[in-house]
Amino acid sequence: MSGLVIAIDGVVGAGKTTTARMVAGRLGYRHLDTGAMYRAVTVAATRRGIAAGHTASLASMLAALTIDLEPDGRVLLNGEDVSDAIRRPEVTRAVGAYSDAPVVRKALVAQQQRMGAAGGIVAEGRDMAAVVFPCAELKISMVADLDERVERRYRELQQKGMVITPEQVRVDIETRDREDAARDYGVAGEGPEVTEIDTTDMTLEGQVDHIVALARQHGA
Repeated sequence: MSGLVIAIDGVVGAGKTTTARMVAGRLGYRHLDTGAMYRAVTVAATRRGIAAGHTASLASMLAALTIDLEPDGRVLLNGEDVSDAIRRPEVTRAVGAYSDAPVVRKALVAQQQRMGAAGGIVAEGRDMAAVVFPCAELKISMVADLDERVERRYRELQQKGMVITPEQVRVDIETRDREDAARDYGVAGEGPEVTEIDTTDMTLEGQVDHIVALARQHGA
């Protein structure tokens, strides 16, 4: 092992992706944005008109799909930069269905576990601690108040030039919250070793500092 496996889970809009990327940079680790991988699959499938329930078509597509997570945060789908496309609201609404497809989960979880096998990685996504890296040395769950999460996501989408109302952002987040709460990952829970961090009143720098400090305590 060349470093810790740090697994960061949490609700939509709690700041997982940006925080995880900055923590990885501070520690000299690799950042694994698993949500981006599921979003990339969603983009690929919807472009091809493949529904989430079409298992055979999804399997064929996945066999020919390459998803590269670049150190600078870009996401490449078969060499195409889809970093902005995967964050569009319509992808956010559709990603849950594709994430639940067993053929998609099996393929991506296996790839993620291979990527983290050597350690030195900050992996973030909805089932990191419970399923993908249950033996991670440091497990974090990030939460925040709904109003704060709506404001953060709305600002993010505005900065990307997307036209959407705060009300629609709220509806989208509430829908994802319900879907995630009902989702069965096949485990009883993440366990008492998970450290919850409420980011509602924390700055981004504060979030990063806190997690880096925890990682240092675990030997990073």
